[in-house]
Amino acid sequence: MNDFEIGIITKAQGIRGEFRVLPTTDDPSRFELLVGEEIKVNGKPHKLVSARMQKNIVILKLADVNDRNTAEAMINAVISIPAEKSLPLASDEFYIRDLIGLHAQTEGGEPIGTLTHVMHTGANDVYVITLPEGESFMLPAVKDVVKNVDIPSKKITIRLLEGLRDLAT
Repeated sequence: MNDFEIGIITKAQGIRGEFRVLPTTDDPSRFELLVGEEIKVNGKPHKLVSARMQKNIVILKLADVNDRNTAEAMINAVISIPAEKSLPLASDEFYIRDLIGLHAQTEGGEPIGTLTHVMHTGANDVYVITLPEGESFMLPAVKDVVKNVDIPSKKITIRLLEGLRDLAT
């Protein structure tokens, strides 16, 4: 899968084929950068004609969607872009899809489990680590806990602070 999900169509907007999109990207302004480009809606290519922010929702218009009925038929569709059109990341940032499946280990190399989910909270992300027995626990994605992320080696090194170690054993 080489596409990145950036939004989900939630409802039609007006009568000219526009629709409201809930952004699933950290930077909703990226839609405006894609105007004139091809995006995918449920895997099918469409040319993006316009994009504008309205509070926390994005209003989009596609070249080949010109009426409300067509827009309504696209409700709940996933909007995605090819990976090469993704925004560049800082050195300490990672795409969630690259984090899922990483093997968690302690700083001493002791295996703990697998990173299976990333939750967004107000302060920081939270990583869900699933143990081999099937139970899981959560870790704050902060520098004191997450010591190294090695995507090519599929490993994440964590420091189990007091209290977290009890959850991991």
